[in-house]
Amino acid sequence: MTVLLWIVLTPIALCVAAVALVFLVAIVRGLTRDVRTDQDGDPQTGADGARAAALGLLPAERQHLGLAAPLPPALSVALAAARAGDWAPAAELLDATATARDWEARTALCEQLADLAAEEDDWLRGWEEARPNDPGAALVRARGTVFLAWNVRGAQRGADTTAEQAQGFRRVLERSRAEHARAVALAPADDPSPYVAEIWTALGLGLSHEEVRRIWREITDRAPHHYEAHFTALQYWCRKWRGSAELARAFAVRAAAGAPAGTLMTAFPLIAHFEHDDSDDTDVDRTPEMFAAVDALLADVAAADPGHPRLSEARHLLAYYLWLQDRTEEAMEQFRLVDGYVGALPWRYKADPAGEFCRARDACAEQLADGESHPPLQR
Repeated sequence: MTVLLWIVLTPIALCVAAVALVFLVAIVRGLTRDVRTDQDGDPQTGADGARAAALGLLPAERQHLGLAAPLPPALSVALAAARAGDWAPAAELLDATATARDWEARTALCEQLADLAAEEDDWLRGWEEARPNDPGAALVRARGTVFLAWNVRGAQRGADTTAEQAQGFRRVLERSRAEHARAVALAPADDPSPYVAEIWTALGLGLSHEEVRRIWREITDRAPHHYEAHFTALQYWCRKWRGSAELARAFAVRAAAGAPAGTLMTAFPLIAHFEHDDSDDTDVDRTPEMFAAVDALLADVAAADPGHPRLSEARHLLAYYLWLQDRTEEAMEQFRLVDGYVGALPWRYKADPAGEFCRARDACAEQLADGESHPPLQR
């Protein structure tokens, strides 16, 4: 109890700064953990887990923490080849996205390649030497530098970050600005991809609202309904970063309003709600407005291309809110479709992503087996 009181009484300004920095490291790396309080496990959890196993659902230890869905086979091959020093498969994949003008696929592919490049870039340097002005290599380099900046800083709290780490973090992020500019110069004129990653740099460096709006215009002039761009910009506008709950929600509503079916833009009002929800019960998730928001995303997901690289992320969000709204049949459908992967909101914000996913999923399975309808476990 003494320790708990000490934590509660820690100066608010220091807490906010520390939590914010930890969140960005984890969001960029895809490993975010939530600081919201998780409820104690229900005594029925063991029985629910047995029921889930009988239904062919995977236990917590078999949930992939870093991905929202399986990687496409071609991407898995490209990543394996890059680890072995062969950049050609990655280059071919990125070339294909430019030819097809598939900007969603291009940024999703770049994210995976850049994450690898931040750890080991011999293969990328070989690519750059062989094709000095290759737009794909320039794109991966710029985004990889953003990942590298967070590696330099580390995931610890601000109070535990050394001056050397903080200086290195800012120095590397500043370097990424020039690399983004080069990626823009080499990219196809209608490619928004270099600008999408640039928002992460703006967030980390604390660039002004005006500068982010400039970047945003470049993106929306090229791809007005790009999912990753909207997700990234929404993070900037959240209260925990450079905005507020009001700015984030307004941004999310504008994104969803009038967007074509299948673009998954209706996910953003739910994400904005989640990012600013400090409540301990489900009442705020069961309002008429929230039911309508979930229904809108259900329709959007049904209309989406099955190959949309962010479709599984939307399904994870649906599973969570359908569960909170006691819509167990609909929730279970989404849980089944994403089972085995928990690297998505809301699970990756939890201290135990796989455990939280399985707890919610198994509760749905038990309710369906019992033929009962009752409120979900407290979140």
